[in-house]
Amino acid sequence: QVQLVESGGGLVQAGGSLRLSCAASGITFRLMTMGWYRQAPGKQRDLVARITSGGITNYADSVKGRFTISRDNAKNTMYLQMNSLKPEDTAVYYCNLFPRPFDSWGQGTQVTVSS
Repeated sequence: QVQLVESGGGLVQAGGSLRLSCAASGITFRLMTMGWYRQAPGKQRDLVARITSGGITNYADSVKGRFTISRDNAKNTMYLQMNSLKPEDTAVYYCNLFPRPFDSWGQGTQVTVSS
């Protein structure tokens, strides 16, 4: 059974920072390319960043230079360091495999950025 548990979201002012965590189980985490996704109200779910098993990273243009994706394979955990947050970053953030996510999405973690 695949489980992906996101945490670390919250309410912050514009310009603030948060660090999100994704705890994975039921998969061979160290071999998987993983991604952070987000979904704002009324919008589609989009990929924010991805990281390969070897640590190669890619970012959506909207977050490039502000967010940093990382992973700790020994802990089966992925992180998203979010700096210089903007109101447009407000969304529910999810973790999953990339490019073919499992259907077992977690509950996500809410990030709200006030202006």
